[in-house]
Amino acid sequence: MTVLDAPLVGRVQPSALRPVFRSLRVGLHVLVVGLTVFVLARAIVSGSPDLVAIAILSIAFLGTYAVGVVTAHQVITPWMRAGWLIMLLGLWLGLSALTPDAAFLAFPLFFLELHVLPARWGVPLVAVTFLVSVWGTTSHLGFEVGSVLGPLISAGVAVIIGLGYRAMAVESRERQSLILDLLATREELAAASREAGTLAERERIAREIHDTVAQGLSSIQMLLHAAERDIADEATRDKLRLARETAADNLQETRRFIRELTPPALDERTLPAALRRLAEATNEQSAQSGARTRISFSMSGEPVALPMSIEATLLRIAQGSLSNVVKHSDASRAEVTLSYLGDEVALDVVDDGVGFDPTSLAGERAGEASFGLRAIRQRAESLGGTADVESRPGGGTALSVRIPAVAA
Repeated sequence: MTVLDAPLVGRVQPSALRPVFRSLRVGLHVLVVGLTVFVLARAIVSGSPDLVAIAILSIAFLGTYAVGVVTAHQVITPWMRAGWLIMLLGLWLGLSALTPDAAFLAFPLFFLELHVLPARWGVPLVAVTFLVSVWGTTSHLGFEVGSVLGPLISAGVAVIIGLGYRAMAVESRERQSLILDLLATREELAAASREAGTLAERERIAREIHDTVAQGLSSIQMLLHAAERDIADEATRDKLRLARETAADNLQETRRFIRELTPPALDERTLPAALRRLAEATNEQSAQSGARTRISFSMSGEPVALPMSIEATLLRIAQGSLSNVVKHSDASRAEVTLSYLGDEVALDVVDDGVGFDPTSLAGERAGEASFGLRAIRQRAESLGGTADVESRPGGGTALSVRIPAVAA
């Protein structure tokens, strides 16, 4: 954190408003230096008897301010920022005791107080600085309306601009966070699109091989087997048997190619078997890592053949959900349920863990949950489905995914 960057402004990422913030800071630097030089010049021209003291305090004021500018890109503590501001105010108070012209420096000090300190401390300190400025002017020149009205207007303008600057910084930070979130979502969607395209192409190739080469080899094998029974010549029958065995070997190899073109977890050809195996594998990993979560799988409804894209999507959602359950939920039990509901297929993952508040996601774990839920919803919505989550602190979590069941 820097001295001259407000607690909120310092964390703003580069954005369209960055030049505005930079211009305001440069303007503040010019204002401080210009007014300090003006105070010193006025003391020299007027032949002030305290010229030496005013010069020393003015130089010390500029030097202290310069230290803050030089260390603006270094990480410092809030107490160091407050100490730096107190030193500036102390030097300015000394100048106010020597010359009424020091009241001009109150205007940039108002901005510094609002930038360096939180609003709950900055605004009261502006009021104190205003009173000190009025005291310094009236102690030298006597009471005049301008001695009060001028600093009062300056303090009001500084508070309005300072708080507006702070609000603009907050909005800029939130906008930048939204942009980063959108970029991450776009990358996730692009990855999901590539994965879906790859799965679709692999499925198409596997289907073409199954419908042409595999079926042809199977037919050749049956025809050769029939011919082998009808041939009496032993030599010819041996050749037919060799041809049949060769066709059988090639058919087995072709089926292996088809299996390799499908996702490894779906090698068993059915989604329920893949989910059951996923639950067993997760239990083994949980036991090895020392976690106490036990995963169980159940199925309801009459299974139907689904396109590879739907089965792969449901499997990926189950993998991500169970990974979060084991890592973050501290659950003792989790249930994965696959339901065939006629016109749609449903996947439910329910645990009895610590849960969270979906309406106020905050913190590292909740941030991961928010991103994971968004990815799950995107996967489901890409296939025309929905994803809903129900959870509460201490009450476990239930994830429900519904996708239209398009027959394969």
